[in-house]
Amino acid sequence: MKTTQESVSKEVKILTSIPSQNQHHLAQHTMLSWKLPRQLSINQVPQVFREQGILFGYRHPRSSAADCLLSVFQMTNETLNIWTHFLPAWYFLWKLFALAYSLDVWNDTYAWPFLAYMLTCCIYPFTSSCAHTFSTMSIQARHICYFFDYGALSMYSLGSAIAYSTYVFPEEWINSTFHHCYVPIAVFNTVISTGLSCYSRLGALYLHYNSDVIERFLETKQPRLSKTLRTLAFAYPYVFDSTPLFYRLYLCTGESCMESVIPVHYKHCAFAFLTCFIFTAHLPERLAPGCFDYIGHSHQLFHVCGIIGTHFQMEAIFIDMKARHDWLLASSPLLSFSQTVGSIGISIIINLTIIAAFSLALYSRPKSSRKEKLHRH
Repeated sequence: MKTTQESVSKEVKILTSIPSQNQHHLAQHTMLSWKLPRQLSINQVPQVFREQGILFGYRHPRSSAADCLLSVFQMTNETLNIWTHFLPAWYFLWKLFALAYSLDVWNDTYAWPFLAYMLTCCIYPFTSSCAHTFSTMSIQARHICYFFDYGALSMYSLGSAIAYSTYVFPEEWINSTFHHCYVPIAVFNTVISTGLSCYSRLGALYLHYNSDVIERFLETKQPRLSKTLRTLAFAYPYVFDSTPLFYRLYLCTGESCMESVIPVHYKHCAFAFLTCFIFTAHLPERLAPGCFDYIGHSHQLFHVCGIIGTHFQMEAIFIDMKARHDWLLASSPLLSFSQTVGSIGISIIINLTIIAAFSLALYSRPKSSRKEKLHRH
């Protein structure tokens, strides 16, 4: 009990040590003086906002929406996290519109799975950029922002599976049982991915954070377990989605493994591996805390490698789509519009339900608060 009270008082001291600000007054002051929000050190923010090896450049943990938007143009430890996904989102959107313009998308059903995949390539970096922008509005807002980030990544994994099922599958696996079950399993994987990644932040719904201390969250109580679960949540869908590709790269003996697209697929796999390694290793800031607070820390590199990997994946899928066009139309039944949109629609509904459940649980009243309310009545 003493430990719990000390934890509560510690978090209260951290939050109260930061000068409280009237949000309306602060917004007016910012508009008049154009002063950027001041930054804090790692010891001035609650545990849930701290990043390993990042000592300075933190934004106020109770920032207003205006402060968050203004910080996009200020060099903080989140600024490049925002821009390294915001700009690529527009790049992928430009590629999507360019492709839609060049193809007869209303009549060419062969291109629909690729367009669905491209849409998920636009959504996940944009959602990530928004999550990093507004994650310092409150503790609850931080968790909810990243819930949506995880959900968008899950949808990207489904988009990859839809594209791979249509254009990338090896000749030997076309129309096999695995091929027919591949996309439905990928839909199920999005549920596992989003649920497990949300669990890695909070723990079990209404069980692990029904007390008064911030450390009740799994992410702050058991950071290594949290990181492991989150890595697994996205590594598993990637490995599953890439199974047909891995077969073409390493095991196949037909013409499909001799095509010019293979080196591009290798580049995508290399950057995917590098992305995972950087995410888990926390390099280079782990070796020199404080030296990479603003530029060069692992999350920025993670973003850059992930985007480059997605670019190579997009290029490789597009090459396969064009080069294998006639053969695939003759040998493989295409995913219908209803199958493509239905898979994505079902995943969106389920993932939003998971996000809503975890988000609502954040606002559940602690046991002690309920007891106090009962005593007052």
